[in-house]
Amino acid sequence: MNARIQKFRQELNRVFDDNLRTKQWHNYVDYVIIGLIVLSTVEVFLSTYDGIVARYGRWLNFIDYFTTIFFTIEVSLRIWCADLLDEKYKGFWGRIRYCFSFYGLIDILSTYPFYFQFFLKVPYAALKALRIARILRIFRYMKAFDILARAFRAKKDIMYVSLQFLAVVTLVLSFILFFVEHEAQPEVYNNGWRSVVWAFAQYIGDPGGFADTPPITLVGRLIACVIGILGIAIFAVPAGLIGSAFTEVMDEDSTNAELKEHALQINEFMLVKSVKRRNIFFPAKNISKGDLQYDLGLSDTEIIKAVSKAKNLRLKNLAAAISTGPKTDMIVVNQFHVNNSYGCHIDRGSSVTVVNPLGRGDNGLSYFDWHIAQIGGFNYVANELFSRTHPDPDKRCNFYTVLDSEETPAFNDFINDIVSGKTKNDWIVVIAGEQIVKNSPYDFHFELGGELGEASFDFDGCIPWDSEKVETLFRDFSKTLEDNLDMKTDLHQIQPKVAKHNLVRYLKTKTEANVLLITVSYDLMIFNKLVYEAIIDVAEVLNRNLETRKPRGIHTEEYNERPVELDYWRKLYMVKTRDENKLA
Repeated sequence: MNARIQKFRQELNRVFDDNLRTKQWHNYVDYVIIGLIVLSTVEVFLSTYDGIVARYGRWLNFIDYFTTIFFTIEVSLRIWCADLLDEKYKGFWGRIRYCFSFYGLIDILSTYPFYFQFFLKVPYAALKALRIARILRIFRYMKAFDILARAFRAKKDIMYVSLQFLAVVTLVLSFILFFVEHEAQPEVYNNGWRSVVWAFAQYIGDPGGFADTPPITLVGRLIACVIGILGIAIFAVPAGLIGSAFTEVMDEDSTNAELKEHALQINEFMLVKSVKRRNIFFPAKNISKGDLQYDLGLSDTEIIKAVSKAKNLRLKNLAAAISTGPKTDMIVVNQFHVNNSYGCHIDRGSSVTVVNPLGRGDNGLSYFDWHIAQIGGFNYVANELFSRTHPDPDKRCNFYTVLDSEETPAFNDFINDIVSGKTKNDWIVVIAGEQIVKNSPYDFHFELGGELGEASFDFDGCIPWDSEKVETLFRDFSKTLEDNLDMKTDLHQIQPKVAKHNLVRYLKTKTEANVLLITVSYDLMIFNKLVYEAIIDVAEVLNRNLETRKPRGIHTEEYNERPVELDYWRKLYMVKTRDENKLA
């Protein structure tokens, strides 16, 4: 999908987020929608007065047509953006599912039937009556209704069981009532249906009087008393359940608000703990759990819950990246950016696309890849939410080793975002953590698909097709990193051949662009203090060798001030104000 269209859809999704407790400009649209709902409802009410219609009918018709056209556009856009609200609404049938959701059905019934009058002979009054359903759309913006709905959902199973029990007991009592009353008044209780109707009618007060046939026998009256007690229970039990659910939901909201505040503190603290290298500032790569406990006063439980609640934070154990010696747990928190179903996609109009396939799995990779792409001015595609060992089975998918990944919709989105719009002169650079050779003397590995020991750049099966440019890039890359930082770069000397199911081989079948795999040692990404300088050098080398669409030159505008003082980083990871209490 075109990047501009996708951005427009994301803006619409923010407009339709139904959240009035933030201070985004999008919320002005929400207030306009609410105002027009109220105006439309008032118009329908006033149209019931003949005198008002005779005097102001033209204005009422104008309001009717104007609000209907406005809501038609709004509802159509909501359906178009439904997949951004929830992935289950993706595709044609997903949109149909949205249309049959509670709010989707209200939207359609209160808007689209208006146009039937142009094709069918439908009474206009009947169509107008449907329009009064628009008032129900205000429930979207009412926190009280949301709490009520959540309370019902929380206790629906218990209520369902209690109502089942009540229905069965009432049926049994109504049949007993028939047998004892049929003898006494056979003309009244002439079949079982009469006794069943009588019993259930008592629960609603028999407003129609269709069951005004009280029992006259002693047993019948006793049964009537029991049904009367059950009639009290039918309201008392659900009321008690809903009351307790209200308390639970309110407590949950309070806890969530507290966790969001803690997540906000952690995000801000990571911007405060920035580092300066080569006269530019980097946000903190990691913050240890101990630092958060000491500086922010958060407990272990608060940190874990806050991170799990945040969309852009995760806990990592750096001990997993230690290649030699004893491994002692080192629990840290790191940040990442999420803006779609699999993680992150940023189109900067570059001829280079940096791909991070293992953001959730590889320690330090998201930080390393993100800053290379940003400083180099490259497009960025990152899988931040899926991994082979994810605790959620729906997100247990390996984007790096492509086996049955195509069955996961998010993986297909990931691939489409990588290859879309790419030409033969574009470059897709997959940067991953070093997976196999733990004690390597090299910091970087260029992996072109060759056998061990392959030293050329033009062999059968080479993954990138432009061997001349790859060789120039490799020579420049090796020299720059070794001269500046004493870091070594390998070409097929110790890393095994790229597996046949590797992402880079899969991408080669999907695009005519050059595809290149560079793996980076965990020691460099996590433990080496020169990692920031390495990021700058790698970004600069890739930029001067591969960039063709944009003017060459690295981009450090967002790094010239401390991140906590720069609006760019705060917008990326935080809300504009604490009152919004919601991660961007």
